[in-house]
Amino acid sequence: MNACDANDCDAAGPIIGLTTYLEQAQTGVWNVPAAILPRVYFDAVTRAGGIAVLLPPQPVNAAIAQRVLDGLDGLIITGGKDVDPARYGQSAHTETDEPRPDRDAWEDLLLHQAIARELPFLGICRGAQMLNVALGGSLHQHLPDLVGNTSHQAGGGVFNVVDVVIEPNTTLSALLDGQTLLPAVPVYHHQSIDRVADGLTVTARTDAGIVQAVELPAVPFGVAVQWHPEQTPDDLRLFTGLIEAATEYRAAHVEGATS
Repeated sequence: MNACDANDCDAAGPIIGLTTYLEQAQTGVWNVPAAILPRVYFDAVTRAGGIAVLLPPQPVNAAIAQRVLDGLDGLIITGGKDVDPARYGQSAHTETDEPRPDRDAWEDLLLHQAIARELPFLGICRGAQMLNVALGGSLHQHLPDLVGNTSHQAGGGVFNVVDVVIEPNTTLSALLDGQTLLPAVPVYHHQSIDRVADGLTVTARTDAGIVQAVELPAVPFGVAVQWHPEQTPDDLRLFTGLIEAATEYRAAHVEGATS
């Protein structure tokens, strides 16, 4: 599927849900808690041929998550604040964000229900960490304690770049046309995957061994990366891969519903 712009996208493209932040935000005279998401995320989806819908944190149970996913062909778990370390049995590091239990619960159930129905999904930054924690893994809470520098998060909204080594014969490798090295990917994270959850496969690391991608081989498309592919608009391959998988998912379920 080729990338497209707002004037020539197929109106029948797959519907991709993107989870959102819940933060204090100011617009006009209002300064209130709001569901927000940087535009680059949904621009990447639409340019890759999908239809983006936003999924703000809200009260959730399994039935609600299932109902939400009924309307989607694919799912993106986006970046944002740190996952609550209580979810993997740790106390909070002094540098760990104030927990967002509503968002954690929302994304946890969306991921579990997406996996159960084999709905294609892509995790980005926090999304990779959330996938690992949801499936029973843990996180390094503050990378500078591990690597001795701030090479993965400069702060101030400035993205660092790192080179990542891609494991061959993986879904990620196929999405990236067989590349074994992806240079200068944009990163902004002070946490990373530590203990890898059962069922996940590590598919990319930095030279220093920091996990930069995992995937779930048990489903047709379950990929999560620690870097920010939405920040590289000239390289839509991860989004295109999700859109293609979502298109196949939709076709299979439409065919199943009408047969």
